[in-house]
Amino acid sequence: MKLRVLIIDDHTLFREGLETLLTRREIEVAGSVGDGREGVRLVRQLLPDVVLLDMRMPLVDGLSVLRQLQQKELTMPIVMLTTSSDEQDLVEALRGGARGYLLKDMEPDALVTALRQIVAGETVVAPDLAPTLAKVVQGNVPAAVTATPFDDLTPRETEILGLLAEGQSNKVIARNLGISDGTVKLHVKAILRKLSVHSRVEAAVMAVEHGLRARK
Repeated sequence: MKLRVLIIDDHTLFREGLETLLTRREIEVAGSVGDGREGVRLVRQLLPDVVLLDMRMPLVDGLSVLRQLQQKELTMPIVMLTTSSDEQDLVEALRGGARGYLLKDMEPDALVTALRQIVAGETVVAPDLAPTLAKVVQGNVPAAVTATPFDDLTPRETEILGLLAEGQSNKVIARNLGISDGTVKLHVKAILRKLSVHSRVEAAVMAVEHGLRARK
């Protein structure tokens, strides 16, 4: 039976390259999208055999998408396909229900093999991260730190919130981070939504109250 994959990744060039790679290896790409919310909708609509999910995405990041899919009790395996080799990302993904954690620099044939193993019921982690997986399985990974209102923020959103707390305007933040004003506005909008506040001032006050500071 031909494997049906759905790709959720905000990098268009990577997405298109991955589609070509999978199609050449006789894997059907049921859908491909760059937005997490649209990805959740498509997963429910298309019911693929496996979902390939990027970790770092604007507005709704991979871990948030993973949680939403788990809450909807969808049974297909979710696989994180990312550039992040961060131990905490791996731990959170596996604890969140991901059945695979693969790195974007892996060989194409290795990726295909891993997908088939995952669909067959295995949990597969990139070989470089196998020692960390062993610690997770053995229960030796330290417990997650106490939850904070900022847990759902991406690293970039956390960074921008820290700058908001210092009183920086969108224009100054954009200049400091080397991104556009429009991108900053999108991040600020996502921050307000995730923190359930209505203004950047409320978000900044919350950051100050919790001791959040911009990284130097």
